[in-house]
Amino acid sequence: MGTPVIVAIATAAALVVGIAAALIFYKLGYSARRKKAEADIGSAEEEVKRIKADGAKAAETMKKEALLSAKEEIIRQRNEAEKEIKERRADISRMERRITQKEENLDKKAETLEHKNEQLDKKIKENEALTEQIKELHRAELGVLEKISGYSAEEAKSELMSRVESAIKHELAQRMIELEAQFKDEADAKAKNIISLAIQRCAADHVAETTVSVVALPNEDMKGRIIGREGRNIQMLEKLTGVELIIDDTPEAITLSGFDPVRREIARLTLEKLISDGRIHPSRIEETVEKATKEVESVMKQAGERATFDVGIHGINSELVRMLGRLKYRTSYGQNVLKHSIEVALISGMIADELGVDSSVAKRAGLLHDIGKAQTHEMEGSHVELGVNLVKKYKESRDIIHAIEAHHGDVEPQTITAIIVQAADAISAARPGARREDLENYIKRLEKIEEIAKSFTGVEKAYAVQAGREIRVMVKPEEINDDGMKIIAREMAAKIQEDVKYPGQIKVNIIRESREIAYAK
Repeated sequence: MGTPVIVAIATAAALVVGIAAALIFYKLGYSARRKKAEADIGSAEEEVKRIKADGAKAAETMKKEALLSAKEEIIRQRNEAEKEIKERRADISRMERRITQKEENLDKKAETLEHKNEQLDKKIKENEALTEQIKELHRAELGVLEKISGYSAEEAKSELMSRVESAIKHELAQRMIELEAQFKDEADAKAKNIISLAIQRCAADHVAETTVSVVALPNEDMKGRIIGREGRNIQMLEKLTGVELIIDDTPEAITLSGFDPVRREIARLTLEKLISDGRIHPSRIEETVEKATKEVESVMKQAGERATFDVGIHGINSELVRMLGRLKYRTSYGQNVLKHSIEVALISGMIADELGVDSSVAKRAGLLHDIGKAQTHEMEGSHVELGVNLVKKYKESRDIIHAIEAHHGDVEPQTITAIIVQAADAISAARPGARREDLENYIKRLEKIEEIAKSFTGVEKAYAVQAGREIRVMVKPEEINDDGMKIIAREMAAKIQEDVKYPGQIKVNIIRESREIAYAK
């Protein structure tokens, strides 16, 4: 055999040996990888088992915590329910005790009434017996009188009737004269009231104290800026506010004139804002007037809310509250209408409390009784009619409507609330100093009344009280007897009525007191 064959055989043998070695190594590696994979799978299965076990434990723990929390919540709610039940039982027990006490009081009152009724029945029977005895005595007396006078009963009666008729006619004539004078005074007072309200709402000429406002200026040059070129600024101000601006020789001041206090306030705020800002031209004036109007509306709303809060009344319609706030800028005889309404409400509540009536209804009616005065002059009708229409519109109760309707006697008051509001309104208006009156004339009138009283013989002292609505006269008991008191009272009233001019009426109160003093030693 040649060398190439040997080499080929050797190469083939080496190749076979290499392949066999490779197969052996492959089997050994595959076996190792398989063992490792099996080991990893076992570890993963153990990890899964461990995670499942931990999850089950956590779920069990959460379940126990949830059950415990639910039990605690149930116990808490049960305790609260038991506490509430105890409180309600205690309230019911208190109510039962009060009801029992009231029933006992009613039983006692019923027994007292029965006893009084028995006594009354007894007295009625006694009175009937006495009346019968008096009739018998009267018949006997009449017979004796007929014998003495020579007149029969009918003749005596006819004579007496003619005399009484003559005296009554004389007294009736005097009474008619007094009533006529009284009605004239009342009509005059009512006419003045109607005229004053009409002037307050709409008039041509006005009293300066209640119809003008004065705005201070930083310097005289500001007047020219307010007037503007060809008067454009002042014309725009007057047009937008409806208030007349009076620029005269008064140094560093401008007067605002107008009957409507709300418009005057808007004009005053506008002018002050323009002066403070320094920019005065028509477009700026228009913008400032709008801002001032909103500001005044806000002030009025706050004033109305404050009034309801001060009085302690809630649930009034917001529009009525706004209208109440408008009364902040209204006056009647110089008296601020909003303050007057608050005072009437408080007085009504006090009177209602004293009488055992619902004070909240009385205060509500008192607060709203002059709400009609908040209406502008474009509305027709008296402030009573306007107020009634307003509260009807905003669904106030029948008692409130009737109290407003009757507070000036336009209709006859039918409820105790209406009478209370009528009285409180009169008290607030009649309180000394509430409404404007010239102090000097007021003092002179009081002095004149006292002077007239002291001019009568037998008068010791005389004092005008109740703002001149009453004169209390103390007479000397040794000079004036009881019959003389009646005569002097009539004469004094006639003298005051003749010599003094006054609104309403003056009560003449004569006081006669006798004293006897002795000392024990």
